Amino acid sequence: MRVLYVVGTRPNFVKTAPVIAAMRDRLPEGRHAIVHTGQHYDRLMSEVFLEELGVPAPDHMLEVGSGTHAQQTARTMERLEPVIEAERPDLIVVPGDVNSTLAAVLTAVKMELPVAHVESGLRSFDMTMPEEVNRIVADRFSSHLFLHSEDAIGNLRAEGVGQERMHFVGNTMIDTLVALEDRIAATGAAAQLGLSPGSYLLVTLHRPALVDGPLLGETVHHLSHLTQGMPVVFPVHPRTRKMMEALPDWSAPEGLHLTEPFGYLDFLSLVTDARAVLTDSGGIQEETTYLGVPCFTLRANTERPVTVTLGTNTLLGLEPSAIAEIPAFLANRPADRPPPPPLWDGQAAERIADILAPPDPEMLTA
Repeated sequence: MRVLYVVGTRPNFVKTAPVIAAMRDRLPEGRHAIVHTGQHYDRLMSEVFLEELGVPAPDHMLEVGSGTHAQQTARTMERLEPVIEAERPDLIVVPGDVNSTLAAVLTAVKMELPVAHVESGLRSFDMTMPEEVNRIVADRFSSHLFLHSEDAIGNLRAEGVGQERMHFVGNTMIDTLVALEDRIAATGAAAQLGLSPGSYLLVTLHRPALVDGPLLGETVHHLSHLTQGMPVVFPVHPRTRKMMEALPDWSAPEGLHLTEPFGYLDFLSLVTDARAVLTDSGGIQEETTYLGVPCFTLRANTERPVTVTLGTNTLLGLEPSAIAEIPAFLANRPADRPPPPPLWDGQAAERIADILAPPDPEMLTA
């Protein structure tokens, strides 16, 4: 069996690494080729992830870089097609909902190749989000849909997807977290910043709705006020830093720790030890839910409602003024840590391998 894995952004490295490991273990004589599209091309946002997660070096680097959605998608398709022709895979595995995912699915279906979509069935029901379009297209054309939450089943059924294509396997992003928990705990990233566990708010913001207009200035203003009650650690995405530097009369107050992006281990160490997390990211909503860390999502909606109903996530809306309510939310938060959602247990990738490469019955009876 020849399998091609197409990844391009840092969260998707995390989602795909355990799948690659499980499939390589299940099919040691198979061809497992990795394509790095280069949608995230900053070293701290791609190469470090590959190093820390123990993923083999990519076999193909497409280096598509940044650009408009159409440019990224088109460049990926154009550069991926000859790779597929050379590799002749039996299956293409794609994770998530980014432009690399969309491009890989479209290229594969045009070449009449089956696709396995990891993290299928998520819906925000907000068609202004490019990721929502990518999710719908990926699920429409993929042969195997691997679901990480039960609400995805209803979403796909509503779109007419047959049950035979759906597989509720759990969350491969949590597989990576579970596998590296000891290394994450040993990192001590908060102490390196001079902070005590449980004392600070961790912030990540990068979506255009927040960073490309006036909402960024309002957000920074409210974060500055929040530092009067607790330190705020803000690893700044390159896109966000560029926009912050353009704000008039901007200066960071004492207590606002602006840092470069962290590698996976250091960042998850900061998440684990945070008093709470403020984000507009999708994956961080899941990681905080598993870890039991309060999460506040600065978005009008989430494609991960399981993190709200079963986890620790609170939707603030796209309202920077709601940041001021975080201390009150924390003060009234129940002390008990909620359990993780079903099948978020570190074994999702093994379940995927069971479906894509079932164990040999003779091996089971040997």
